[in-house]
Amino acid sequence: MLRRWVLIPCAAVGLSGCSTLMPPDEDPVLLKLNELERRLQTIERIVENQSLVQLTQQVDSLERRVDELQGRAETMQYSAEETADRQRQLYSDLDARIQSIERGVRSSGSVLESGTLPPGQLPVPGGSDRDNYQIAFELVKEERYDLAAKAFQQFLVAFPGSELADNAQYWLAESYYASKQFERALDDFAVVVNDYPRSRKVPDALLKMGYCNYNLKRWDAARRALTLVQTDYPETTAARLAGEYLKRMAADGT
Repeated sequence: MLRRWVLIPCAAVGLSGCSTLMPPDEDPVLLKLNELERRLQTIERIVENQSLVQLTQQVDSLERRVDELQGRAETMQYSAEETADRQRQLYSDLDARIQSIERGVRSSGSVLESGTLPPGQLPVPGGSDRDNYQIAFELVKEERYDLAAKAFQQFLVAFPGSELADNAQYWLAESYYASKQFERALDDFAVVVNDYPRSRKVPDALLKMGYCNYNLKRWDAARRALTLVQTDYPETTAARLAGEYLKRMAADGT
């Protein structure tokens, strides 16, 4: 706009000098000035339009940025609420777990002190499979074999699908074996082998089947079980023990 005002006075000076010579609409200087004026107006409109386009683009960019930030804020808010929900759930689960353990401790104390377990009752009534398994296993470690057998029996009735079922079956059989009930132990060790063929307890169960048969003076059955341990599970501790027992039998002539 500054150039327009500069040009106009100059044009006026030129025009005053030429006005006596020819009409204004034929004066080449004035015509030139008018042409320049039109061009300047056109340029100004273009510049104004470009500025408007840039401003519109900036506004659009800012709006997109605001939408993006709002989206992030909403996501963060949702995540925070979700985290809070998870924390409440974890707290609830932990509280329930602690209460279960507390009941288990009270119940196990009662079982261990009284030496009895009511028929059909778990060591930890209302407790989880792991709580009840642990109490039954503690009874084995304390050599309370009759009580341990009852606890594992009830465990297998209450939690047949537990991931601890194969271990529970093995320790049930072990409870009978430790109390020299070899026939019952033999049957329950066979359940481990037949019903849980992928269990890590299978080599040990086969070994104990050999031991049971030996104690029942079934020498051939004992050798078959012990040899099977060596053949099918050669890298296990059970295989080493089976080999030692077979050597003992060979030395004894049984």
